Amino acid sequence: MRKNVFYLLVLFFFIVSCNRESIQNETSGLEAYQKDPLTAKQINAEINQSIKSKGSFNWSQTSDHFLWSAVFRGNRMVSIGFGSSKDDFDRSKSPNSSEIEKELLSVIKKHEGKDERGFLLLSDQYLNQMDVVIEKQETLTELRKMKTIRYLEPADYHYFEYEAAYNTNAKSSGSGSSGCGFSSTTLNTADYTSTTPSAKIPWAFTKHSIPNAWNYSTGAGITIGLIDTGVSPEQTLLGNSFNNGASSGRTISKFGVYNSDGSADQCGHGTKMASVMTAPRNNAGLPVGVAYNANLIAYRAAENVVLETSSEQTAVKTAFTELGNNNNVKIISMSMGHIFSVGKIEDGVKYAYSKGKLIFCAGGTSTSFTNFVGVIFPAWMPETQAITGVKENTSNKKCDVCHSGSQIDFTFQMERSSGSNVPVLSYYNGQSDYVGGSSVATAATAGIAALVWSKNPSWTREQVLTKMRQSATYYPNPDSSYGYGNINVLNAVQ
Repeated sequence: MRKNVFYLLVLFFFIVSCNRESIQNETSGLEAYQKDPLTAKQINAEINQSIKSKGSFNWSQTSDHFLWSAVFRGNRMVSIGFGSSKDDFDRSKSPNSSEIEKELLSVIKKHEGKDERGFLLLSDQYLNQMDVVIEKQETLTELRKMKTIRYLEPADYHYFEYEAAYNTNAKSSGSGSSGCGFSSTTLNTADYTSTTPSAKIPWAFTKHSIPNAWNYSTGAGITIGLIDTGVSPEQTLLGNSFNNGASSGRTISKFGVYNSDGSADQCGHGTKMASVMTAPRNNAGLPVGVAYNANLIAYRAAENVVLETSSEQTAVKTAFTELGNNNNVKIISMSMGHIFSVGKIEDGVKYAYSKGKLIFCAGGTSTSFTNFVGVIFPAWMPETQAITGVKENTSNKKCDVCHSGSQIDFTFQMERSSGSNVPVLSYYNGQSDYVGGSSVATAATAGIAALVWSKNPSWTREQVLTKMRQSATYYPNPDSSYGYGNINVLNAVQ
């Protein structure tokens, strides 16, 4: 009997022990699942699914674990926008910004177990925004509970780089995956006409009645800010010879805010955008710009047109705030972007807009990789004018690689039936090239705005926009995917 009781007790403890071990193993497995970050492939898949099903993706709508996984895969860098409300982005108008920032830093310090010097990367002087390094998911969880957080996002998650690793079709932005190119091409004589003293007028300009508009306005007295990949140091017409011929009494300035390596274009994209807006009208026998008498301030803010690295996003934000603070600047043009929103860039755009700037952004240019995306960021923002490119003699047939959608405001003809795009200056001195996509459409439209504003220098941004709309194809009833359509520039300056 005692022996039987002994065996029963042994069996009981064995069962209890096994059950406890099983529970511990299950708990341990659950904890491991919670702590292990998602792979970049899993993260990208959810981003793509959100865009396909909802039309957009926002980090604020994801779980703590998903967000932390992206932070983990993005060098642990986090961008935080803070304030007493969703519109509290401007430090100068935010009396509680210092106190809010200190509270956030104390929460990070507590949960990360580090001094501020160990995690604070940047605190913006104009915006309620900072970049930090965060290692622990619990830190993100606590921060997201705070009412003073406007957004909390991975600051260095390389979506496109990861997508390229899993998707052999991962190319976007026209020429290659980056929009960069240094080619020079002999222009087809059918793609331009000549004007005095010896300049080439791109065919697209004639389609929009720009040459006739020059009888009324050439952009004199207006300063355009360009945020792009910089301007070529080898193209003298965008350098020492910017102010000559019929283009007189104006200036060009170049700044570099990306990676501290100067203002020189190392991609080629920015040079072409500067050309279509402001290339001089002289006797060099090369393509002229839309606003050939306007001033230009060009910022090198990115390596290429895809704004996915922390350094690029910070540089673009800086360019918007500096141009916003420049009282001489009326217009800002940016033919770069991302397929989802970036909080710090959004803050920069809103800051520049609050200073009265008229902002034009590219609606998007893609090949097979991102052709499921509609209008890209920041063109979809209400503070910007979204521009896309259309085929010759149309206002509602997008170019083969252009995006369209309900956020588009204007279109520009930039693709011929022959396949030719818009003639521009090349990266190299004395040479020409072609450029297409929503990029050139955006820069050209910014140049058109300069013509309208130059003709009416006392006008506000809203008055300039109203005139542009009234002079476009679909006014007063914008098309559902192409906005007001093509602008008749002659009508816009009369």
